[in-house]
Amino acid sequence: MGETSNTRRKILVVDDSEMNRAILADMLEDEYTIIEAEDGQQAVEILAEQYKTLDLVLLDIVMPRMNGFGVLAEMNRQGWIEEVPVIMVSAESGSSQVEQAYEMGVTDFISRPFDALIVRRRAINTILLYAKQKRLVSMVNEQIQLKEQHSAMMIDILSHVVEFRNGESGKHVLHVRRFTELLLRHLIIRTDQYHIPEASISLISTASALHDIGKISIPDGILNKPGRLTDEEFAIMKTHTTVGAQMLDALTVYENDPLVRAAYRIVRWHHERYDGRGYPDGLKGDEIPIEAQVVSIADVYDALTSERVYKKAFSHEKAIQMILNGECGVFNPLLLKCLEEVADQLQDVMNRAEEELPLTQRQLQSANALLGMEEKAASERTLRLLDHERMKYNFFASLTDEVQFEYSVAPSQLSLSPLGAKKLGLDEIISEPENSYALAQVIGEEGWREFNAHLRETTPEAPQTEYETIFHFGGEERWYKIIVRSVWSSDQPPRYGGAIGKALDVNEARAHQEELERKARCDALTGLLNRAGARERITRQLQTRPASHYALAYFDLDDFKQANDNYGHQFGDAVLREVARRMIHNVRGADICARIGGDEFLLFLEYNTDLEKTIDRIHHSLMGPFEQFNIGISMGVARSQDVGIDYETLFSSADKALYSVKRDGKNQYRFYEEGMHGMFSTNTTKIDSDQPGPEGAGK
Repeated sequence: MGETSNTRRKILVVDDSEMNRAILADMLEDEYTIIEAEDGQQAVEILAEQYKTLDLVLLDIVMPRMNGFGVLAEMNRQGWIEEVPVIMVSAESGSSQVEQAYEMGVTDFISRPFDALIVRRRAINTILLYAKQKRLVSMVNEQIQLKEQHSAMMIDILSHVVEFRNGESGKHVLHVRRFTELLLRHLIIRTDQYHIPEASISLISTASALHDIGKISIPDGILNKPGRLTDEEFAIMKTHTTVGAQMLDALTVYENDPLVRAAYRIVRWHHERYDGRGYPDGLKGDEIPIEAQVVSIADVYDALTSERVYKKAFSHEKAIQMILNGECGVFNPLLLKCLEEVADQLQDVMNRAEEELPLTQRQLQSANALLGMEEKAASERTLRLLDHERMKYNFFASLTDEVQFEYSVAPSQLSLSPLGAKKLGLDEIISEPENSYALAQVIGEEGWREFNAHLRETTPEAPQTEYETIFHFGGEERWYKIIVRSVWSSDQPPRYGGAIGKALDVNEARAHQEELERKARCDALTGLLNRAGARERITRQLQTRPASHYALAYFDLDDFKQANDNYGHQFGDAVLREVARRMIHNVRGADICARIGGDEFLLFLEYNTDLEKTIDRIHHSLMGPFEQFNIGISMGVARSQDVGIDYETLFSSADKALYSVKRDGKNQYRFYEEGMHGMFSTNTTKIDSDQPGPEGAGK
């Protein structure tokens, strides 16, 4: 028994010729339900009502009222082209029209007069391709939904455990998360100063739920005390920042996870204040990570508008006024301006049952990101054009005597059209063609070098090159004209590195190039930048923002040789990784950390005021016990205001300051001064094994 009309796939045939519609219907109606439209306007009306149930559109170009390109324009405007595949059907075969059709999103092109086998095969292939893609997205969505639910559930459970002990309503975490997302979204619209990508907004908002996790260590008598805390009790209460940071720091398996790193910065520093009067480290201005600054305002606002054991709730208007007037501490003026501008939206956001996007839309965004489609508008269009270009040339090649080919460098691969492979006596896919004996017999080593030389000369302004060469096959020599066209995606640097013949696999070439560049700039042991990578990043920043104040700290480990000699080189490597970990956890995201060789490290940061206090905190955070070894740090620091904004000069000056530390002792830092006379020296003492570790030292 055949399929019923309710389960059969639907095809919309759009053509002003009744005969053409009848011919196509006769070819397809045995397997599909056919819907007909006699012009573009009628097709758009049908699409508006039924696009969710349509599986394919066969679209003519030349029609009255609205032609095929008008239909495609409307499908693109409405987003239907993403849901319904289109095959263009026409007797017109001009290259400009074919190009325009592919650019507007058609999947294939069929010319009249019709061949029943070709029409059915292409319809089936197109429908199955889209169905497979939809199943893949659905599977990815289900996996992402499950992971999101589990992650959110575990974070909420952990956060609510703290809230339950604190006697709060259970909505504090949700409110802070909502407010954080709202403020971040407004901040990135207002300024690009903090370089917050869209993907980081969700991550920071999620991490904000853990801001008070350290309160789990605070005794109930202090946590829920209805009256004012004594100085001693407040000192204990303040430890929830460092205790929470230590809890996250102990998650060594996830220490490099972006969510954990963001949570660490929020947990430790969300009680810092812009004037340096916060705790635990007294950070000032933009020494405080921006995510911690945003969560700090969100936390204060919700504390003001919520009823607690020690106070009644303030109104929304009163809370905003108190924050703006500085009654709750000093905040970043730019964030206060953002708060003023979103104040009217804030109550509505807080009162919403769900603050996130609809689940299906959120899942689709996550699926696109997982499949490497974050820059969808540019890259999808490029890849679609390349795919359509490939189909178009293969189709025309079947009507000519041409040998069609594609060549990519990463991975190194040559693909020949079936006709071309048969003609040359080669395989259709040749991996590492530069090492292929069979290909060398046809084109020769000199021919291969000639091809690459011409390819390297192409540019986005002049992407096509032509030349003539000799091929050897069938026992004969034949002259061939080679036509090569290079294609770059809109977001790829226009340089030779993912070379092509007729088309370029941009995703693989870009990924390969980025991986090579990353490895060239990074230290394999610690994951930090290496010397070359640090020099490149620092030089670029100095050139981009020369008016800022910068500091370069150059340091090494005291007595590191003893770690290798006494406990082995594997332990020595573990010590170096631990120093790198402490660096990452105790600097801002914009600061530059590098291992430049052996036990030598470099830190580059931008500062406004109180550099001495910042360096002192970082210096102490790096030192302290690690298993059976005490990490000691000798550090030299150079300031751009003293020596200039040239990388080599900064590095050389910091090196001289470090040398003076090594000459006079250990476990110290010094700032470079001209001639190194009357050098600044801290009162830092050596760390004993019973002294606090990196989180407790230097408070």
